[in-house]
Amino acid sequence: MYVQKTKFKPSKEVDFTEELYPTKHERGYPDFESPVCPLEEVFYWRKHPDLHGWMRRLYEKKGGQDPYFNGNPVVLTLQDLTDLKVEIMADTLPDTTGFFFGNSKKSDVYQKVKDLDFIEEAKAAILEGYTVFYDSSW
Repeated sequence: MYVQKTKFKPSKEVDFTEELYPTKHERGYPDFESPVCPLEEVFYWRKHPDLHGWMRRLYEKKGGQDPYFNGNPVVLTLQDLTDLKVEIMADTLPDTTGFFFGNSKKSDVYQKVKDLDFIEEAKAAILEGYTVFYDSSW
């Protein structure tokens, strides 16, 4: 699970993998080493199931259709990040479970601090003109 920033402006807020990585490997999947614009990591989580569940809800709210929500980027706006901060502070991220996800970290104060740091970094990047997006691969 990670958030990246780029100067690339996708045509839609979800499912823009083919726009961002137009070059294909010989097997037909995107060449993730060749984005149309440089990418910089904003934040990375090894496992954070409840955050992933929140991002999945956001993905679906923005029109995402993939039922697996795996490798589907979703743009994060200032409003999205403000909404996320409210839920983190209230401990209301959706309970999310699954084979690859690990355990919920709601009671982990250190995780909450990291999440709030991520939000501030992501907001700063947006204000600098970057597109900020969440993506995951499990």
